[in-house]
Amino acid sequence: MKLIENATAEKLRGGFYTPEPIASFILKWGINGSSDYEILEPSCGDGVFLEQLKENNHKFKSVTAIEFDEVEAEKASKIKLKKKNVINTDFHLYCNETTERFDLIVGNPPYIRYQYFDKEQQAEADKIFKKVNLKYSKLTNAWVSFVVGSSLLLKEKGKIGFVIPAELLQVSYAKQLREFLAHFYNKINIISFEKLVFPDIQQEVVLLLCERNGSNSHLIEHLELRDASDLETLDVNRLKSPSKKIDFKSNKWTYYFLEQEEIDFLENIAEKRKIPAIGDYANVEVGITTGANNYFTVPHSTVAFYRLEEFAKPMVGRSVQVNSVVFTKDDWFKNQQTEAKANLLVFPSKEKLNGHTGVKDYLQYGESIGINKGYKTGIRDDWFVIPSIKLSDALFIRRNNLFPRLILNEANAYTTDTMHRVSIKETVNKNAFIASFYNSLSLAFSEIVGRSYGGGVLELMPSEAEQILLPYQSQNDDLLEAIDKMMRKKKSIDEILKITNQKILKNGYGFSEKEIKLADSIWKKLSARRLNRDK
Repeated sequence: MKLIENATAEKLRGGFYTPEPIASFILKWGINGSSDYEILEPSCGDGVFLEQLKENNHKFKSVTAIEFDEVEAEKASKIKLKKKNVINTDFHLYCNETTERFDLIVGNPPYIRYQYFDKEQQAEADKIFKKVNLKYSKLTNAWVSFVVGSSLLLKEKGKIGFVIPAELLQVSYAKQLREFLAHFYNKINIISFEKLVFPDIQQEVVLLLCERNGSNSHLIEHLELRDASDLETLDVNRLKSPSKKIDFKSNKWTYYFLEQEEIDFLENIAEKRKIPAIGDYANVEVGITTGANNYFTVPHSTVAFYRLEEFAKPMVGRSVQVNSVVFTKDDWFKNQQTEAKANLLVFPSKEKLNGHTGVKDYLQYGESIGINKGYKTGIRDDWFVIPSIKLSDALFIRRNNLFPRLILNEANAYTTDTMHRVSIKETVNKNAFIASFYNSLSLAFSEIVGRSYGGGVLELMPSEAEQILLPYQSQNDDLLEAIDKMMRKKKSIDEILKITNQKILKNGYGFSEKEIKLADSIWKKLSARRLNRDK
């Protein structure tokens, strides 16, 4: 963990300035012709929202702007805008002490991790969470407490409009926030962008536009635009009547990129067809944490040079080293020959090394480049002894491109934390387990439960991988060889799915052709949306 004194100014501020078209649109949506709103901006930075209030000649009763950074607050104070009050303080403290309530709250809250807060900020943020019975954890980011705190400062009827990370839709630490928003607001609109708003940081953002109106309905809608410039021609009236039923179970809001028919299908198919999940058949855990992959994972030449053969274990650490759904001993041997890092160095404790000169030289080399002073290595009794050295039946690639891959570990290779270890229950047919994953429904759920990044990458953590629906049948074992051959021949995933969907979904679980097409179109829609981030 980085200490706060070593963090950059950008990380401590969480400051990524809002593009003018976005600030302008949020205000246009929020004010929408009103003239007597009391407005709050909880983190005003250098004042882009204030400038847009001025430039667009919006009428309002008052505007209060909070800014923690003294220099930025001074810049905002110089903006010539009537009925404006800039306060140089921490928003969390302001939120807990003020009695003011607002009609509209807008802004781009800071993206600051918990560890970059000082203790007072952490305590004040915790108070905000406790007011609504939410738990504040070390995974929580500042933008979450800004959204919750701002919601609490609304009048009985009011709106918030924020620029926030698309993590809201996906990550587990925002799960309780999604549930809070679903109950607290009557209308939620999410606007996303095909192109990155902040390309320099590869951070995908969305506009979160929420309205509390005192009704009993709770509806949500998602709209995707090409980029922020499209907001200039977007009619705010399109956002008045969201039509999708909101999910109170706090599932990932990736659902709302889909149509209602597709959402209903995904929500009901597991129960309708009695489809289990990966976690029903296997345990998924992170790969081996070496603390320094570049040092502990080495090519054959390094093993030979230091004479480390007795300490070198077969391993696979990168997806490019696995070209199919079965990782064989031949595959591992080919990686060895290409000088890939196909060996994991597993050393015993110091007293068991018996003066091995090659190990001594390699450890001295490691200490000369500071490997022993790393965070993970530095807390070990012997810095070079890696914990949790364990093989697994299968491997699940943590970060994926075109589609996620579940791989049979036939080579008995170890893996680092770039892949997850999958331990399959003894009663389960391993070949059938692997083959059963390659269908459109499982791939669609991979997109739903995982999270995407700016470069088009799909990441799944172990608990998320276990949630993927897996239409397992033991008779699917004969599919594995066919899938393996097709992948090795570079056949497309679409060609593979034409075969597997029929046996796995239609024959195994009674899917109709319409249901198969629906599952396939959902997967293609979600994966295409993610992959567009890389263009």
